[in-house]
Amino acid sequence: MAAGNTSSRAVALSPEQGLSRYLSEIRKFPMLEKGEEFLLAKSWQQDENPEAAEKMVTSHLRLVAKIAMGYRGYGLPMAEVISEGNVGLMQAVKKFDPDKGFRLATYAMWWIRAAIQEYILRSWSLVKLGTTAAQKKLFFNLRRIKGEIAALEEGDLKPDQVAEIATRLNVSEKDVISMNGRMSASDASLNVPMGKDGDMEWQDWLADEEQGHAAEFADRQQFDARMELLTAAMEDLNEREKHILTERRLSDEPKTLEELSQVYNVSRERIRQIEVRAFEKLQKAMQRMAKEEGLPGGAPA
Repeated sequence: MAAGNTSSRAVALSPEQGLSRYLSEIRKFPMLEKGEEFLLAKSWQQDENPEAAEKMVTSHLRLVAKIAMGYRGYGLPMAEVISEGNVGLMQAVKKFDPDKGFRLATYAMWWIRAAIQEYILRSWSLVKLGTTAAQKKLFFNLRRIKGEIAALEEGDLKPDQVAEIATRLNVSEKDVISMNGRMSASDASLNVPMGKDGDMEWQDWLADEEQGHAAEFADRQQFDARMELLTAAMEDLNEREKHILTERRLSDEPKTLEELSQVYNVSRERIRQIEVRAFEKLQKAMQRMAKEEGLPGGAPA
């Protein structure tokens, strides 16, 4: 089963249609009791019952939203973060084994977080400030659409898939092929063979609750440390740089170059130049502070 086929209802409930409305709608889906969840999971596992899969997905959409909200500080559109988390949830439902004794939420949490974190890392490393609007649109939507057309786990896209994605996003087929290659190369797999004889996969280790709590705490600490660095580094910017970078990079609804050019009565190109300079200053400041405090990495690059 492809992730995109797991739940047509989940796909229809797109956070892109309005975050407030989406959050209100997903609250209407009831949580599953342990026994009901087990029976649904067995129904999917044994018969690939799409209604069972849909129930498991929709009952956990609130979990995705809750986890996604913890990543607000990275400056990416929250609707996109939630969409990526939903892709991870669909993958978790696909691979969930109820006979191992743990709940779907425990297992799915790892897939959701992995999908979101991969999205954030790709966003910071692949999308540069000079990227065109069409390329950014392609980057932020390619993984979601691949899930919807059952192409998420494939490497190279088929010609008909390339054509469909290009049409839906109004970009060239060449751009679709190029972006898919870049994103596929950066994807980390949860199915890497592990163990002495290669008889286990990385995903088999994901359900350990005790390790999960420890890892979650460590991730939270790292996130908080980076947010403190970001806040401190912002002080290296002047007020105009700070405002433009915030509106362009750290807002849930980013302003366009045209909107900011009207605010400052300068050209769009001038706003873009200020944004580039501010981002470079921010990166250097975060890297310097991270080095001074002995933290790994620094600013996302």
